[in-house]
Amino acid sequence: MTTSPTSTTKNRSGLQTLGLFLIPIILLAGVIALFLSTGGGLHLVAPVPVEALTVERYTLEHGRILIHVQNTGPQEIVLAQAVINSAIWPFEVTPAATIPRLGRATVHIDYPWTYGEAYAVTLFSSNSIAFNLEIPVAFETPQPSSKTFWSFALIGLYVGVIPIFLGLFWFPALRQLGRRWMIFLMAITAGLLIFLGLDTLAEALDVAAGVGGPFQGVGLIGIGSVGTFMLLDAISRRQSGIVRDEASRRLSVAFMIATGIGLHNLGEGLAIGAAYNIGEIALGSFLVVGFIIQNITEGLGIIAPVLRDRPRVTQLALMGLIGGAPAILGAWLGGFAPSPVLAVLFLAIGTGAIFEVVYEVAKLIQKDITREPMPMLVFSGVLAGMLLLWVTGLFIK
Repeated sequence: MTTSPTSTTKNRSGLQTLGLFLIPIILLAGVIALFLSTGGGLHLVAPVPVEALTVERYTLEHGRILIHVQNTGPQEIVLAQAVINSAIWPFEVTPAATIPRLGRATVHIDYPWTYGEAYAVTLFSSNSIAFNLEIPVAFETPQPSSKTFWSFALIGLYVGVIPIFLGLFWFPALRQLGRRWMIFLMAITAGLLIFLGLDTLAEALDVAAGVGGPFQGVGLIGIGSVGTFMLLDAISRRQSGIVRDEASRRLSVAFMIATGIGLHNLGEGLAIGAAYNIGEIALGSFLVVGFIIQNITEGLGIIAPVLRDRPRVTQLALMGLIGGAPAILGAWLGGFAPSPVLAVLFLAIGTGAIFEVVYEVAKLIQKDITREPMPMLVFSGVLAGMLLLWVTGLFIK
């Protein structure tokens, strides 16, 4: 076989282009290496060590406290001392007391804690830098077992699945409404979703405050929300090119609403599971009751786009599961393996999904009002949807 001159020329051109791309990167690496070796000519030394230790979670066992930490500072940390309620206490660290950057470790403290008491734990590094942990209520942390597994599943069922299915039962009654009322319900759905999106974003920002600096919680929110929005928008545009009839288009939007609400309910499950994990039973029970009241309105939002159609019962059931079942997964994650990074990521994904669905619902409303402009009807519907969740939120926040 012989190689044509044309292919040889293309290969050379490709190599030259690659070389031109690599030259600035190689030079940049050289500049960084020069700076690190010379210190920019300043030769300054930090007056105090820069250390950061993030407490990811803690677990309480009978006569023992386990603290799961991660080194989120720029240098390694050596844990040297543990203090509980102003008393120095012996401890062990696995795998080692010296924790490298971004390394994880578990601090084991044999301590006879008392049920229901509050404790303040302080870990000191070898440089005498303190890292604090508050245990508001001493409570034996639920361990993974068949009983607790099904208990958290039942909580997720109460919070997500049951209220959304109850909201879906409004479908036959709502079908009797006229065109203007259906547009009003679509506007209410948009208002519900806007409120849920803002609420999810606020929760993500709140959790991001507890994420270690290297993980850049706010940036993680941007990646999850923007990426999810653009991905769902691309999927929606592709489906709209394939699906021609409006009924299928509305059904697709209803499933997207269920997906966005499901991701929001995943965040609710995380909050409830985490509350039970640290022993705040009253808070967990309060959240369950409050979310049950709030989530019945989410079922209304799911069915609003398909009120003029005749979706199958199986399709409605699937929408209910998509919207409610993630609360079960969230309760498991929050109860057994709470992770601030994962919580931020899931909440960010939920934020992006919800706002993309708002965009889709807005396009449906725009199509419905092209023949007869109804701006005040849409305005009042959006405002009513937001106020509805704000009022139900009074039972939760």
